[in-house]
Amino acid sequence: MQYPRVTVDRTKLKHNLDYLSNKLKAKGIQVAAVTKVFSAYPELVALYADTKNVAFLADSRLENFANYPTDIKQEKLLLRIPMLSQVQKLVETVDISLNSQLETIQAINQTAQTQNKYHKIILMIDLGDLREGIFEQAEIDQTVEAILKLPHIELIGIGVNLTCYGAIIPNYAILQQLVEHKQRIEATFNIQLDILSGGNSSTLYLLDEAIPPEINQLRIGEAFVLGVETAFGKPIPQMHQDVFTLEAEIIEYRDKPSLPIGQVGQDAFGQKPTFVDKGTMRRGILALGKQDVDPSNIKPRDKRLEIIGASSDHLILDFTQAKEDYQLGDTVQFDLTYGSLLNVFTSKYVAKVFI
Repeated sequence: MQYPRVTVDRTKLKHNLDYLSNKLKAKGIQVAAVTKVFSAYPELVALYADTKNVAFLADSRLENFANYPTDIKQEKLLLRIPMLSQVQKLVETVDISLNSQLETIQAINQTAQTQNKYHKIILMIDLGDLREGIFEQAEIDQTVEAILKLPHIELIGIGVNLTCYGAIIPNYAILQQLVEHKQRIEATFNIQLDILSGGNSSTLYLLDEAIPPEINQLRIGEAFVLGVETAFGKPIPQMHQDVFTLEAEIIEYRDKPSLPIGQVGQDAFGQKPTFVDKGTMRRGILALGKQDVDPSNIKPRDKRLEIIGASSDHLILDFTQAKEDYQLGDTVQFDLTYGSLLNVFTSKYVAKVFI
């Protein structure tokens, strides 16, 4: 077998997809299922595309859409605000994009016209997280007015992003502001906005509390793959949290001091590390490094093991509490966070295994 590797349990992932998409449909909410965390691997995109209540397939990278099956029935949605330099590829590749810059929308319109196409957009509103979106109400109205004059752009809705940058947790009051923007825009311009996109997996905790009924789309990534809501990081009891397993092989296994000997300078990443003297310990080196994953975002499933450091290609663990249970050539399994899952699927050095 090839190591390091990340193993995907497709049965558990399909359960997560079915359970949550069904729950959201019952609330009148359409799902935009996000494929970026696993780099839109075709084996997993196909699983998402075959899920009955997934209405849209979404990704942040235009390049990832090349991995999509050609016969998917869902509309394709670009999540990251488009680059001006990618407008032509954008119009050729996806049906819908999130936008906040009028200049970019105008460029999309021109390109769509040359391609004899119509491109749908969701206009993003910033409600305090301070990532993408228009912040001032006057600019929102000015932008909508200008968009409605563009013959090859279809404004299908407005949306908000929360939690990703400013870590602002969505609540009823914040999402009600989005509802009020929608109502004002529709009344002012005598139009109908079909989509009110109320954020991502961090909005899920509101389903069992209070969410404005007008919210009819969520962009779901982390909840499907890790089985958690992301406002507070709590597991969703009916979902699997162990869909993905990272596994790496022990390439050195011996007793050594816990404190390096000599003058401490910078490590391979320009940092000056600090160490705690724990005496002699059983140290194991795994064939996995920072080029593959951030070691602070993975946890050994064997709770007796502790990650004590890493370089580009080596991960060092303290095996002292479990030294009789491992030997050279054995493997160690890790649980992943959303960030580390993104890392290992981006790394070409980590094998991907689908079971």
